[in-house]
Amino acid sequence: MNKGRFHSPKLQGPAINERIKSKSVRVISEKGEMLGVYDVQDAVKLAFEQGLDLVEVSPNATPPVCKIIDYGKYKYQVQKKQAEAKKKQKTFEVKEVKLRPGIEDHDYVVKLKSIQRFLNGGDKVKITLRFKGREMAYHQRGMDVLKKLESQIEPLAKIEQVPTLEGKHMIMVVAPR
Repeated sequence: MNKGRFHSPKLQGPAINERIKSKSVRVISEKGEMLGVYDVQDAVKLAFEQGLDLVEVSPNATPPVCKIIDYGKYKYQVQKKQAEAKKKQKTFEVKEVKLRPGIEDHDYVVKLKSIQRFLNGGDKVKITLRFKGREMAYHQRGMDVLKKLESQIEPLAKIEQVPTLEGKHMIMVVAPR
């Protein structure tokens, strides 16, 4: 059996208490006061006397900076900050609408309404115009359909990618204003 195959799982988060590798650390109290540079064993002992943990908050400093705090409470606060940051992120979903160069008026209106609905919902829209067979010879017809569409959705959207021909597809991407 290969001895080097099984590894212990890597621990997540900052080093705490006995897991701190450095010999000496700069210690900050729970209230944020600088206590000075201590040996790790002394700093851990000091934290345990207060019923708290020694948590490495800045491992790259010389010597590393550790804070005497309640580790469970610290983990909770970090998790809360991450959730808040995630909530503030703006995510765009890209919806796709497929058209043909010879699209009839009613079908065009239905596609236009769905594009407007997507834009009002805050999503980007990828408009794909697909050519089949002999339609490949009439690229201008497809460009006319996309130009008409562009003029009708202009108040709602800005063009992110102008119509480009890629093989049998003409693609345009629009984003909400």
